[in-house]
This record gives sequence, structure tokens and C-alpha cells, in this order.
Amino acid sequence: MIPWVELGSAPIPGSESRLRLMQRGSEYSIMTGGIELMNSRMSRSEQALATLTCAQLKDRPAPRLLIGGLGMGFTLRAALEVLPALSRVEVAELLPAVIDWARGPMAEIFSGCLDDRRVVILEGDVASPINAASGAYDAILLDVDNGPGGLDRVANDGLYRATGLAASRRALKPGGILAVWSAMPDEAFLRRMNQAGFTVTEERVHAHRKRKGARHVIWLGVA
Repeated sequence: MIPWVELGSAPIPGSESRLRLMQRGSEYSIMTGGIELMNSRMSRSEQALATLTCAQLKDRPAPRLLIGGLGMGFTLRAALEVLPALSRVEVAELLPAVIDWARGPMAEIFSGCLDDRRVVILEGDVASPINAASGAYDAILLDVDNGPGGLDRVANDGLYRATGLAASRRALKPGGILAVWSAMPDEAFLRRMNQAGFTVTEERVHAHRKRKGARHVIWLGVA
């Protein structure tokens, strides 16, 4: 069997853990400790985060989106495939190393999407553009810290609490979408979304491209 090789690592702000980029042949993995956060072979649910959201924006000629978390770019690339030419997609990524990996070891996976004229990369916490905005975004897509359950960074919990959900709702245009990816169901979070004034639907999507194995959860909340 081909062994895993570590291509890079970076400390996670506000955590004692490090993020590691691993490669085995043509397969890539981003891990923290012994936990795999994402794998290049299991992209379907991250793609669905974009496609399910964009399907609800199809009548908007120039939508503005904010994506929280660059990862391996699955959500970004899926959004760019269906969004119109006048769209704007802002991607907030906390770790500079992840952006470097996207332009370096994982450049083939990203296929030049970071150079798309519709894309703006924001280096920093996604909470910052959310808190600074008022009725600015047609959609906010969050794929941060494995979802509301969280793994590494306590500060990320704020995105998923009542105050964070209220901030996201303020940042959205009327009828805008808050889309949240999670590795697992979370009934308490679903209730918080409803209490924050979103009309929510829940989708269960296979993680693997071949529609097998684990299912992840996507919540779509209409403001």
C-alpha cells in the first residue's frame, strides 16, 4: 500500500492542534490529529452545499456569496460551475497555509479556480465579513470546523450560536440563504436556526462521490 506523506502543517489559531496536509498517490487528506476533516475522494456533500444553495438563487442575475472555509475548494468550484458571470464569490479562510496549499501542492485539484474573476479570497475569520455586513449577501455558506459540533476552535462556536445566526441573518439580503454543512445531525442547532428566523430545510447527502458510505447534513435556511 502507498504510504501517506505529510506535505505541510500549520497551527490552528485558538487551538492546541495543527492542521496537516497529507498525500497518498493522487489522494489528498486534510487532518487534525488523527481526525480527517476532508478527503479528495469524498467531495459530494461539499459540492452539494454549493449546488443546493445556488439552485435557490437561479433567478438572481448577479448574486454575491460568502463561503466560510476554503478547504479543498469543492464548494467553491461547484458554485462557479453554475453561477452567472456577474456573480461575486468571497471565500474567507482563516489559515494562510490552506491558501498556500491551494496554489501549491493541491493546485491540480483547484484547477485555477482561485484566479476566476468572480472570486475574492479573504484571509481571516469568516465571522468578520459577516459581522461587518448588512443585507449584503445573497447566500452565506459555512463549512467550518466540521459543523456546529466543532472539533478544534472554540471561537467557531460563535458562528453557530444564536448571536452568530442573528449576525448571518442581518448580513443576508431578503430571501437570502444561510447554508450550513455538518458531519452529523444536530437537532439543537436546527432549533436555533428556526428560532433565529430562518425557514429551514435539512438535506442528508452522501459524502463519497459514488453515493455510498457516510451521509453528511446540509441545512438551508431562508432569511
